[in-house]
Amino acid sequence: MSNQLLLTGNEAIALGSYEANVKVGTGYPGTPSTEILENLKTYEGIYTEWSVNEKVALEIGIGSAITGARTLVTMKHVGLNVAADPLFTAAYTGIKAGLVIVSADDPGMYSSQNEQDNRFYAFFAKIPCLEPSDSREARDFTKLAFVISEQFDTPVILRSTTRISHTKSVVPAGEISRKDQDLQFIPNPQKYVMIPAHAKVRHAELEKRLIALRKYSNQSPVNCIEINDKKMAFITSGICYQYIKEVFPDASVLKIGMIHPLPDKMIKEFCSQFSKVYIMEELDPYLETLIRSLGISHVEGKSLFPATGELTPDILKNTFGMGIKKEKPGPTILARPPALCPGCTHRAAFLIFRKLKLKVSGDIGCYTLGVLPPYMAMDTTIDMGAS
Repeated sequence: MSNQLLLTGNEAIALGSYEANVKVGTGYPGTPSTEILENLKTYEGIYTEWSVNEKVALEIGIGSAITGARTLVTMKHVGLNVAADPLFTAAYTGIKAGLVIVSADDPGMYSSQNEQDNRFYAFFAKIPCLEPSDSREARDFTKLAFVISEQFDTPVILRSTTRISHTKSVVPAGEISRKDQDLQFIPNPQKYVMIPAHAKVRHAELEKRLIALRKYSNQSPVNCIEINDKKMAFITSGICYQYIKEVFPDASVLKIGMIHPLPDKMIKEFCSQFSKVYIMEELDPYLETLIRSLGISHVEGKSLFPATGELTPDILKNTFGMGIKKEKPGPTILARPPALCPGCTHRAAFLIFRKLKLKVSGDIGCYTLGVLPPYMAMDTTIDMGAS
């Protein structure tokens, strides 16, 4: 294996899992997460499966983790809605071996029915969440997530986005430590059987764990302060960090890699050095809301940046009145809308539906393209199974 690899974020997560001695990988396919498990299955010594849905995938993951096998569970953002039931209780029970859940969010809705911001799942379930800003961090944060999971006896969410998942960047090859794990389930009803009497005790443990995790977050190197120009300061995470460094290379930045729990002391220290701090984040004002709750008022975020769609360097430039440099006009590239593949049997079905003037309730998948010309034969699409 070369010392320098050019990998997508999804490929890097798979590599990081292999280097972290993962034994089990489960998930349900959905863009932008699909390639993680597809790559993970190419490594030897790892059991992988596409489960029947995300809930089952996580339940299998919990089962393997509490028997001592490090486990990766992958899904796209809406898949975590399906898996929310076991997720919240697993936060109570904890794990034995590391359990990492990848939530691949889709700002811009390139292949999704909504644009939800899954950072709030970590906040709601009270479990740690890491967010990488490139492929190298995708690999490194995956390995760290397993360490955090075992150190604090908790599932960990690794949050990616479409841009991280599908963009390639350089990843130095890491150390591979494949070793046998103690695979046995040791009964512990007080920990793993969540009747009310046990759950009350585990909830108290969860709150103690959250305090310890916040202390860890304030000391973790994945959260870092870069002090440069005192006139321009940003707090950000994920891919937005790359946009800031591209447009304002000399700006001061607090780059947050552990987005839950937030490093509150580090945030206060950073903000105390500036008269105004800009918060650049995609979708919801997650960071902004929590930072304002710390009593910090001289921050500005969603009043400047849109709460819909994917952010870009051009949006950042326009926000600060820099404009976009106009290039000489090139050849016009015609739009190529998505289409059902040649030979797809759905084509004939949709043509028949249209001819018969049927009302069609659709489902999630490529067949939603039946709503487009020349078929125009779909009337509803809500979620997986809603048809």
